[in-house]
Amino acid sequence: MFQELLQQAIKGDHKSIARCISLIENEVPGFEALFSTMNTEKSAPVVGITGPPGAGKSTLVDQLIGSYVNEGKKVAVICIDPSSPFNFGALLGDRIRMSEWYNHPSVFIRSLASRGSLGGLHPMVIEITDFIRMCNVDVVIVETVGVGQSEVEIAGLADATVLVLVPEGGDEIQFMKAGLMEAASVFVVNKSDREGADRFTILLKSMLHSSGRFADDGSNNVVNTVASTGEGIEALRECISNVLVENTSIEKRIPLLARRAYRLIEKRRMADINIQLLVEELTDLVKQQKFNLYQFINKYK
Repeated sequence: MFQELLQQAIKGDHKSIARCISLIENEVPGFEALFSTMNTEKSAPVVGITGPPGAGKSTLVDQLIGSYVNEGKKVAVICIDPSSPFNFGALLGDRIRMSEWYNHPSVFIRSLASRGSLGGLHPMVIEITDFIRMCNVDVVIVETVGVGQSEVEIAGLADATVLVLVPEGGDEIQFMKAGLMEAASVFVVNKSDREGADRFTILLKSMLHSSGRFADDGSNNVVNTVASTGEGIEALRECISNVLVENTSIEKRIPLLARRAYRLIEKRRMADINIQLLVEELTDLVKQQKFNLYQFINKYK
């Protein structure tokens, strides 16, 4: 059954893609063998969209979809939504901003709950993304939860990472610079029609210039947009395209692949750790007032 679905999905059938993602997401036995036969290096590029809540990420993605579709390209979008740390349920409500594209033949959109992951991504997002990029699409967009500095995980997944900020975020840059600021390759000042946008953009470019991360002063990697009107979207697309071309070099690819490999190895080594069993065991120990966290974890060495 899995192989039949896979063949249809690779041809671009949306229903088959959705069913395969559900099998991967729920780790149905046999799904891992599928990835061993895939050449994920010859597939669609992945563009990560990240940034703090309220920056307009979903609206920006909606505009990017329109730009790609107008060029005749096929787009897949993975939207990671926040979920409860207790029951892992999620409210997938902000997908209403992309409702225009749900039934479009050139667009596939899938919402996933973060399931409590602190990195702003779904626990199976690497596998799901590698699968989707093989399914007859031209670009894959991954929009993260928007939880702040801990979202640096997106840099280990995307070929180009777009950090979306707003003019009111001047102080936000200061605490982000050790995390997201270092992970991003494209910087968007969204809602740039607001007061203070020019000053904010100058501050951002100055910080990039002093970071020494870019061959030039970093100005070419900063784009001003107004996502609600579509202003600046084409400039953003061009900037993303330039970054994708730059990141095809082996010097850029190897660190990216190393991050992905690390995450997958880490997850496999943790596969036998059941969070519910930990809860039950900890409950008993705490009730007995014999609990020491560091003694408790020693048996998992």
